[in-house]
Amino acid sequence: MNRRQYSVPGIALVVAVFVLLAAAPAGTQQEQQRSSPLDAIPWEDGPTVGQLGDIAEIKVPQGFRFTGAAGAKQFLEMTENPTSGSELGILIPPNRDNESFWFMVFEFNDVGYVKDDEKNKLDGDTILTSIQEGTAAANEERKRRGWTPFYVLGWAKPPYYDQSTNNLTWAIRGSGSETGGGEETINYSVRVLGRRGTMNIDLVLSAGQLERVRPYFDLLLKDFSFSKGNKYAEFRAGDKIAAYGLTALVAGGAGAALVKSGLLQKFWKVIALAFIALATQLKRIFNWIRGRRSEEQEA
Repeated sequence: MNRRQYSVPGIALVVAVFVLLAAAPAGTQQEQQRSSPLDAIPWEDGPTVGQLGDIAEIKVPQGFRFTGAAGAKQFLEMTENPTSGSELGILIPPNRDNESFWFMVFEFNDVGYVKDDEKNKLDGDTILTSIQEGTAAANEERKRRGWTPFYVLGWAKPPYYDQSTNNLTWAIRGSGSETGGGEETINYSVRVLGRRGTMNIDLVLSAGQLERVRPYFDLLLKDFSFSKGNKYAEFRAGDKIAAYGLTALVAGGAGAALVKSGLLQKFWKVIALAFIALATQLKRIFNWIRGRRSEEQEA
């Protein structure tokens, strides 16, 4: 099987950043691995094929790591992101240090066949307001858990629908400060329309990484595919039709429209994931790893 080769220029590939250095004494290494915050996640190392339930799959290149539904839930909780129960996978890159880390979240929403008749009617301003309202609701859940709130600042890329691929794409800028201070996080989002629902693929990274990482993200998307019978073009009469269109997909089902329809409570988990953060907890994990490395080197 031919596999794509990926490399990120100018950054060393730190393949073992989530475990301790292989040069550590065996007993010390085993003790440290047992206590690592990320060891409990069942990672699969590329090259491999990551199974996204029975709906789709993603080819995992050399150096990348993938975890399925159970691991995705663990990862999101660990990085202070609410889970929806629909997560099917997480993909992380070879470069896994604090400055270059990013990740991809795969989530399937079994909403039915989403008609694309709104492809020329995507109102970015209205949609952005809806997302901001939805994120405000998500912040109540974050605060309840003692997590850092996050605020949507604006578009990094307005919504765009590609009819040739049935992909709906947009990117949101956000920050832990309502006024935009501090480090910004980008959610670069793609909704791949399928026969029975949408595969939500979110690239989560810092604002300064976007231009460098996006080309690799685009290549990874080409290695995503729905399984046979689940593709958008395989729709058949009698299949379930989604209750909403492209606009609501971008808005994450959030905002005033849900309040008016009475569906807000049903979709609160979708709202909670409307913006996924590179949380401070992730940085604490990296700092923990650095500290253990320093101890090891001194020893």
